[in-house]
Amino acid sequence: MGIFNFSQDLGIDLGTANTLVFTKGKGIVVREPSVVAKNTQTGEIEAVGSEARNMIGRTPGNISVIRPMKDGVIADYETTAVMMKYYMKQAMKKRSFFAKKPYVMICVPSGITMVEERAVIDATKQAGASDAFPIAEPFAAAIGAGLPVWEPTGSMIVDIGGGTTEVAVISLGGVVTSESIRLAGDKMDDSIINFIRKHYSLLIGERSAESVKMDLGAARQANSDEEMDIRGRDLLTGLPKTITITANEISTSLDETVDAIVNAVKTTLEKTPPELAADIMDRGIVLSGGGALLKNLDQVVSDETKIPVFVAENPLESVAIGTGKSLEYIQQFRSSPNVSSRPLN
Repeated sequence: MGIFNFSQDLGIDLGTANTLVFTKGKGIVVREPSVVAKNTQTGEIEAVGSEARNMIGRTPGNISVIRPMKDGVIADYETTAVMMKYYMKQAMKKRSFFAKKPYVMICVPSGITMVEERAVIDATKQAGASDAFPIAEPFAAAIGAGLPVWEPTGSMIVDIGGGTTEVAVISLGGVVTSESIRLAGDKMDDSIINFIRKHYSLLIGERSAESVKMDLGAARQANSDEEMDIRGRDLLTGLPKTITITANEISTSLDETVDAIVNAVKTTLEKTPPELAADIMDRGIVLSGGGALLKNLDQVVSDETKIPVFVAENPLESVAIGTGKSLEYIQQFRSSPNVSSRPLN
């Protein structure tokens, strides 16, 4: 590995909702939505990232806006490779002319199958990586959140992304027990859309649902007088319409996803060896990912488990930071290449 290449190694958090790229020595240099706009007639890529996201629900018939990642895994292989190539190119803008292709550490869900993991590695290589090494998402999140993952002590992380919620207990540089469910931020958005359609016969888009979740969303009853106006299409008349929705209604619509996250935490705790469970009682549970920002979620998980719960200092970037930091341990990942078959220590 040449000196020019050394500084260009990348850590990529290839998320369902957002893609973040970390370069050695610089930190996070790319932070864009995992969205691609494609011309269905010519097959050409029209836009990637924020530009493509702004087109959601606003495109003519010949342009399709695709989210190539679904539930944390690749749903559209070719488009994912194109998107990654674009982001890697952005991250390496000032790359030396003599630099080799970068080594890439890439994040994958802990519940991923060997076939899905292979697809991520192949797409990364197709996008221009010299070699790609997968790292389990909760492990990366724990490193990024500053947990002592290499020490003989139990750390529990709950990473709530767009497509998946990953719960893991980590000790001695390995995942001891984990639970991966394909219910997270996107499911919350869908629940809001379905709730408003059912109770108000109003159809709203993904972006409206996301802004409602961020402004009014809370785990369990919010006990808040907050409300906001939302616009959509009346399903009875077909005309645009505005309604006023309350925080309590939104929190009710999110109950199913919140319950699923709490159950995943409980299931993981039930499988945890007693010594590590004692450590977690002392140290608490850490929440990361965009879903960690949902109001009251830390309180709900704490009430249900009777364990202190903290939100990571930088929840949206924990996975990307951890993936980038793990570049220092690239030899260990080289010797045990598959997340799904990696030994515990």
